[in-house]
Amino acid sequence: MSCLAISPFVESPRLRLRGPCERHLPHLAELANDYDVVKMTGSMPYPYGLEDARTILDKAASLDPRREAMFVIEHDGGPIGVLSFVAGPHGRTEIGYWLGRPYWGKGLATEAVRAAMDWAGSDWGKRVVVACHNADNPASGQVLINAGFLYTGDVEMKFSKARGDKVPVRWMVWLA
Repeated sequence: MSCLAISPFVESPRLRLRGPCERHLPHLAELANDYDVVKMTGSMPYPYGLEDARTILDKAASLDPRREAMFVIEHDGGPIGVLSFVAGPHGRTEIGYWLGRPYWGKGLATEAVRAAMDWAGSDWGKRVVVACHNADNPASGQVLINAGFLYTGDVEMKFSKARGDKVPVRWMVWLA
């Protein structure tokens, strides 16, 4: 099955970040079909099915590699979530990520974000990356703090597709 190439392949002690593959999609769809996972994102619907997961491949194929990247996060040989860099507000690169619920609370999100930020700063040459998290998701804020992000003090309302409503998000920034 085909995989989208993202170079370089990013590794950490327990994880691999790589381009998404067709074979990843069924397990990612299963992990994301959990309201508690997708309600913490902006663009993921609920329920979340295989066709929704297929959009990962379409999105990854359409990214401008100078400004955007998408990785499937693998642990123990299987996909556990997705991490991406997209064109964010004010032309800044924005990071976003999600992990399936069985992988929460194990330090894997922090490890993935740290590895991605190391790659973004050293190999990709990024000097500023922004992120936001839902105000009711302090665990995501802690992941970002652990990866070197700082709060900007900005809070805004952003639409959450899964919730069908706007939710307050807290903005953060990482500076190389």
